[in-house]
Order: sequence, then structure tokens, then C-alpha cells
Amino acid sequence: MEQTAGAAWADGGSASDGSVRARGEESAEESRERLFRLGAAALTDPELLCVVWNPGPRAPGARALARTLVTHGGGLKALAQEEPLALSQRPGVGPVRAAQVLAALELGRRSQHARERRPKLRTPREIAGYLAPVLGALRREVFHVLCFNARNVLLHDVRVAEGTMNACPVDPREVFAAALTARATAIVLAHNHPSGDPEPSIQDVALTRHLVAGARLLNIKVLDHVVTGDGGYVSMLERGLLPDETQETGRAWSANGGGE
Repeated sequence: MEQTAGAAWADGGSASDGSVRARGEESAEESRERLFRLGAAALTDPELLCVVWNPGPRAPGARALARTLVTHGGGLKALAQEEPLALSQRPGVGPVRAAQVLAALELGRRSQHARERRPKLRTPREIAGYLAPVLGALRREVFHVLCFNARNVLLHDVRVAEGTMNACPVDPREVFAAALTARATAIVLAHNHPSGDPEPSIQDVALTRHLVAGARLLNIKVLDHVVTGDGGYVSMLERGLLPDETQETGRAWSANGGGE
């Protein structure tokens, strides 16, 4: 998608959503005017990046730099995954522009998050939808514990571990501390696979069984372990990988043990 937007910028083609035609070398001021007239969705990815940077008349290279970062850097998703220091060291970027770009992308990610402060999440699909903006652009594995009350209301979402690109050591004490602090009756385990493949590993399954056994001693129900990838997810509940009576549930689960 980003490549299409870049081509539109360079060749005068359509903007990223096809709604308007981009002007190859328009100024940031003209882009801002078009944003107010047509909305932010009318601008291409490089145009939006250039507007974020707010380049003045003394920064004629900003448009070309924005175009290069988007079209040759892997697109906006790749930019969101950049380490701040690494991005700031790219030619022409620097710490100020790097901070502006990453802050804007993070704001966009957060805007997709569930608007409810304490949403009710009742199915693996709803869990995956809630987690997508949180875990989708990360370059490292992280492990979350979602704590629920008996009415499937999310009480707390806690990141209990952060690892590398392909591993994330999890301390069970941190998992259960999060659940006990929230006074949760049930929890959902969740982590991401930065590789993009959400298929659970043997280690993932073993850890899940270990945590389910520990939760049982505390009278806490492990409803699911959701693994997210590039636009997809795997529910260990739906796969039949949970060593629990929760296997009997269908498309939905409930923190109080009942169905919908």
C-alpha cells in the first residue's frame, strides 16, 4: 500500500486511498490547505509525513526525504518499528524529526485502541481486535495479562514481560501478581510474534499449561492464550490447546464459566 502511495507522489497519480490526485511537488503549506479542505485521508503517506515535519521554505529537501523514507524504507509500518536512535541517524532525519514521526505514528496506533476504558471482551476475536493496535507494530515479543471480572469486563491490561524478536521469558509470579492486584476472576494471556506468524510454538504451549495449572491453585480461570501476528491471531482455546474444561466452550467464553 505504501509503495502505491509513493508512486502516486512521484508520478502525480492517486493518493493512497484513491480519493484525490496528489501533486508531485506541492509545498507543505499546500498539503496542509488540502488537508483542511478534503480531510487527512486525501493526502498520501509522504505528504502526511511532510506535514508532520512542518518544513518551512528553508527546508526544500523535506519532501524528498519523506518520499524516500516511505517508498524505500518499507512503508509506515516499518517506520513505526524503527528504534528511535536508528531512525534519528538516517541522513536528513535527526532526533527532532525522528521524534515527530514516531509520536505521530504512536498517536495513530492509540486512536485505533478500544475507546471504552473498561471494555467488555467476550470472544477470542474481540481480544485479538483489542490487542492489534497494541501489539501490531512491535519488533520485540511482549507478554500481556488481561484481567477480567465475572462479567467479562476488562479490569486491567498489564505487560508483564518484554523479550527479543523471537523469545520472551515470562515469570509466573508477574503473571499472577497482575491478576491478584486487579482482583480478577479470570485472565487471558497474550503475546505477539514479530515474525508475523501467529502459530504457537512448543514453548508457548508448555508455558500456557504451566500457567493454567498455577492459576487453578489461585482459583483464577485462564480463559485463553491469544498469539498475534501480522494481521492475524491464533487462539489456543479454539485450537484445543488449553488443558482445561474451557475446551468445551464454543465461539465465546465467559469469566464466570457460563456461555453467552
